[in-house]
Amino acid sequence: MVFANRIAAAKQLVAALSEYRDKHPLVLAIPRGAVPMGKIIADELNGELDVVLVRKLRAPGNPEFAIGSVDESGWVYLADYASQVGADKEYIRNEVSTQLETIRQRRSEYTPIRRPIDPAARIVIVIDDGLATGSTMLAALHALRAKQPAELVCAVPVAPPDTLEKVSGNADRVICLSTPRNFSAVAQFYMDFPQVTDEEVITILATSGQAH
Repeated sequence: MVFANRIAAAKQLVAALSEYRDKHPLVLAIPRGAVPMGKIIADELNGELDVVLVRKLRAPGNPEFAIGSVDESGWVYLADYASQVGADKEYIRNEVSTQLETIRQRRSEYTPIRRPIDPAARIVIVIDDGLATGSTMLAALHALRAKQPAELVCAVPVAPPDTLEKVSGNADRVICLSTPRNFSAVAQFYMDFPQVTDEEVITILATSGQAH
């Protein structure tokens, strides 16, 4: 399955998530790419939109390749192959510090006049535009599970089967529209996959009614 763009993927996810309509779900998008999708899903389900801030940990010399992730609390998920690609303890410590600083900056930019919406006792739907290694989603789910939501749902348009299996143990429910085995990158499953800017994220959150 190939999606025209993130908007088309979000509309298909709305249909898959229709049972949560009018149950006031908290839709948490992983910035930046999933934020426009989260806006559509939150609006269609009559829920609330916010972001969950997690960052991938980049492999030495290969910033596009994830060796793990870190969430806003500082919890670190590390893939078992991290050491095999040259990530020693000092490198990981420095990379975690760098990504936590980015998280702090984004929080101050994205929601400057309010605290994150509390997921406790809420139906929480975590959105991303696709999963590759799943490390970022794992960090997001871990961070949210600690805050005791009533139900924790992972919803994505596309992911390889092995990644879905890895993620499924960390959510109450996983919804994925397409699970191709021939998977190299999320972008290959979109006809149009532009970068989403920080400015777009800030505008969406401000106009969603959640920044007031």
